[in-house]
Amino acid sequence: MPDDPTTHGGGAKGAPLPAPVYPVPAPEDDPRFTFGLTLQVAEVLEAHGYPRPTALDFVDLQQALFRFLYTTRSR
Repeated sequence: MPDDPTTHGGGAKGAPLPAPVYPVPAPEDDPRFTFGLTLQVAEVLEAHGYPRPTALDFVDLQQALFRFLYTTRSR
């Protein structure tokens, strides 16, 4: 029987996990979503032993962050 994604890694005795909060609806403009955010995420990755991203990697990383954070479709 495959793992149930609502209980995998959950609390004691397989208690259900809370519903995910991401992605959130995409705002018209979000001043929090900046290159600085992407740079800080890249720095965290580097601190964990991953290679420093190149300029083109930053574009991909920013796009991945956007896809994780925001949804542009109805649920």
